[in-house]
Amino acid sequence: MHDSPTHDEPLSAGLKQRHLTMLGLGGVIGAGLFVGSGAGIAVAGPGIVLSYLIAGALAMCVMRMLGEMSAAMPASGSFSVHAERALGKWAGFSVGWLYWFMLVVVLAVEATGAAQIANGWVPGIPQWAWVLLFMVVFTVTNLSAVKNFGEFEFWFAALKVFAIVAFLVLGLLAIFGVLPDTDPVGLTHLTGDGGFLPHGWEGVISGVLAVVFAFGGLEVVTIAAAESEDPARSVARAVRSAVYRILFFYVGSMLVIVTVLPWTEQKAGISPYVTVLDSIGVPSAAQIMNIVVFVALLSALNANLYGSSRMIFSLAERAEAPKPLLKVSGGGVPRRAVLASVAFGFVSVLLNLEWPDTIFLYMLNSVGAVLLFVWALIAVSQLRLRRRIEQEAPERLVLRMWAFPWLTWAAIAAMVAVFGLMLTDDTARPQLLWSTGATLLVLAVAGVRELRARRA
Repeated sequence: MHDSPTHDEPLSAGLKQRHLTMLGLGGVIGAGLFVGSGAGIAVAGPGIVLSYLIAGALAMCVMRMLGEMSAAMPASGSFSVHAERALGKWAGFSVGWLYWFMLVVVLAVEATGAAQIANGWVPGIPQWAWVLLFMVVFTVTNLSAVKNFGEFEFWFAALKVFAIVAFLVLGLLAIFGVLPDTDPVGLTHLTGDGGFLPHGWEGVISGVLAVVFAFGGLEVVTIAAAESEDPARSVARAVRSAVYRILFFYVGSMLVIVTVLPWTEQKAGISPYVTVLDSIGVPSAAQIMNIVVFVALLSALNANLYGSSRMIFSLAERAEAPKPLLKVSGGGVPRRAVLASVAFGFVSVLLNLEWPDTIFLYMLNSVGAVLLFVWALIAVSQLRLRRRIEQEAPERLVLRMWAFPWLTWAAIAAMVAVFGLMLTDDTARPQLLWSTGATLLVLAVAGVRELRARRA
């Protein structure tokens, strides 16, 4: 294979193994888990555990495929570069720009969410001022050495991991009646309130739809790996340690939530974690979780700004984004790429603050299902590249996809099934249709570029 396995990126190699490992763990532990899981419990009941197992298994497969390719061919553009190598320039261009657009739009939701929490703590400072402060702080962080980004994410992720572990421990103590003034809960709530599947398998499938997008964010670790000292080994270790722990944290905490309390006691709009902590007598549970969600939002904001800047830098490297974005600082930071990403992020935030139910909602819907399109391209790319690597440089397969190619095909089938479910779901259908529209638009631009390149 002609792609060098060594570290040939012009970016700095400032990220350490501990940064990548925590980035792999913390990248998917976000507000979607702490707050959004309530919607899944409402439709699936205790069966939400199975929903998370199914969605988590799909996310683990994607992570493993991505890890295999990134360990064999590290690049700051990660799956965009892999798609280009596997399927052609149109694929790299399309998936890179779609992912960049998704990150800078979602960034606005995270900045606004964190600002709402901060405004609740200090009402004297308006929401827009908090947004401005967060955006400036993380822009400065991302403009400085990459190790600063790594440190920020390390401690953010550490706090999220600590919060989930503490929650699991407290939950288990409550289940066995070890906490003061508590009786053993046992497993009665798992089967006693309408059964384990109160809405049947249909509820479990609806639960998958509600929670699958919470696993987005795991891709950033493979983008970051290109800026570590030994990209191949670093990404392999980070992926191995992340996949099992992610499933443990997600499925484990859901199991605790539906075991400690009847699923019918979960209230819409209130974090199920808060409801459980309140029920077992943890003082100021809501405020504690508010702090954790606040950290989760800022962590995601930081990671998305980093991921989007590296993706657009990689596109510029391959002449698929403006060339000026290639300028790298003396410390190996693509500052223009950071500023381009944060500039669009600011636009998204303004639209979110001014027109949350109109323009911004359309933008958010247009990236709602993009993650699934990205995952599908990752799977197809891995199918093609694995054969090529095995023939040309098998020594680079330091991390291998399980049960290849059957599990890759199974993951693709699962994604097609999720697309089908979204079409039949009234709330998810607009997202799918808008996202499909955005994807077709990008594909059309990619097609025009290909035609022009052939004629030139």
